[in-house]
Amino acid sequence: MLPVQENMETLGNSTSKFPTFLLTGIPGLEFAHAWISIPFCCLYATALSGNSMILFAIITQQSLHEPMHYFLSMLSAADLGLTVSTMSTTLGILWFDANEISLDMCIIQMFFLHGFAATESGVLVAMAFDRCVAICDPLRYTSILTNYRIIQMGLLMVIHTVVLIGPLLLLLKPLNFCGRNVLSHSYCYHPDVIKLACSDTRANSICGLIDLILTTGVDTPCIVLSYILIIHSVLSISSPQERHKVFSTCVSHLGAVSIFYIPMISLSLVHRYGRSAPKVIHSVMANMYLLFPPVLNPIIYSVKTKQIRKAILSLLLMK
Repeated sequence: MLPVQENMETLGNSTSKFPTFLLTGIPGLEFAHAWISIPFCCLYATALSGNSMILFAIITQQSLHEPMHYFLSMLSAADLGLTVSTMSTTLGILWFDANEISLDMCIIQMFFLHGFAATESGVLVAMAFDRCVAICDPLRYTSILTNYRIIQMGLLMVIHTVVLIGPLLLLLKPLNFCGRNVLSHSYCYHPDVIKLACSDTRANSICGLIDLILTTGVDTPCIVLSYILIIHSVLSISSPQERHKVFSTCVSHLGAVSIFYIPMISLSLVHRYGRSAPKVIHSVMANMYLLFPPVLNPIIYSVKTKQIRKAILSLLLMK
């Protein structure tokens, strides 16, 4: 613990445009980091193996070459990106107490972290649109969601992410940082980094707000609108059994939306309004935000989607 305290003392008396930040593991439980790393490793292994299997199954099995499964492969790719972008720093802290990170490395990590998060949000919108078309206008489904149009949607998500996240992170470079540059999490998170700056951050805050509006602020209403149209279409079906059968095709997507947006909104609220909350709460919320979607999405889609379940079983059994 002495080297860390010395680093914090040094950082506490410096003002720099090239700072070193100190990442935080599980506050108050530093003595148990080696044991805490075991469930983290299990979760990372589950996320990596589950999403990799779904990606491999969709790529290799011709029967899964459908719009819904293409979007699922995009979701798995985004989940893999989220997992890998923070795994090295989190495990580095838990295993080796390697908690220092430079501003440049922090910016690179945030580019991938926030980039994959924004991409995942966009994919969830595309999946909501897919379900909306399939239920509300099934006869035109294949003519609307062609392979070319799906590729266009994928490229649009990537461009949208780069255009939004790039300027947001470049605005960090001119800032001065002073005081104890101790971050709240085991990875770099933009709102967390901004709080440590001792120069004017109005441009950063405005850019962050614009990004929030153009991602979550646009994506969430689009998903809600899609489900309003879906519910309206489902309620027009006379047979209760048929209504249940049709709406059950949306259960997996609703689960994916819930496990992505609920932890994200909770973490944002904790950062904005929960400054007096124990630091361990911040840490738990931050890890839930990044680990829940990659771990649970493959499980949800494997359990609720028969074609995916059969494809993964055939891969595991080598049939």
